[in-house]
Amino acid sequence: MKLSELKELLPALENVSFQLPDGNFVPEHFHVTEVGIVSKHFIDCGGTVREEKAVNFQLWDANDYDHRLKPAKLLSIIRLSEEKLGITDLEIEVEYQGSTIGRYGLGFSGQHFVLENKTTACLAEDRCGIPASKQKLNLADIKASSCCAGGKC
Repeated sequence: MKLSELKELLPALENVSFQLPDGNFVPEHFHVTEVGIVSKHFIDCGGTVREEKAVNFQLWDANDYDHRLKPAKLLSIIRLSEEKLGITDLEIEVEYQGSTIGRYGLGFSGQHFVLENKTTACLAEDRCGIPASKQKLNLADIKASSCCAGGKC
């Protein structure tokens, strides 16, 4: 989800909630402790130099059980970060502390935001020597060729 999409969704919501990939929810007394830009400048295994940028939200579960972040407050935090940091309409990445700090993509279910698992991939499959995937076939699905018709094989 891009930042512009999040900003469009917030005014219509009564509450801000985040669902984890396992179906549980981030406790409702969470804080957004950071909004920023994360930048990654790297070289892939094929030798191509790459750069990625994303808007980063850090969610934190404190013992502040009376805290509830409202959509208008989150929108004001986003606007301040756009003004002060020059944040543009980038994809959103969310950090949340589980057993370690997890980094998630962001989706929306129609009622709440959904933290989506991220995956790794080779960005240079054509140059780093990974063999192409072979199509797996089920032998029972293969029809006998004409030379084998009538049991003449």
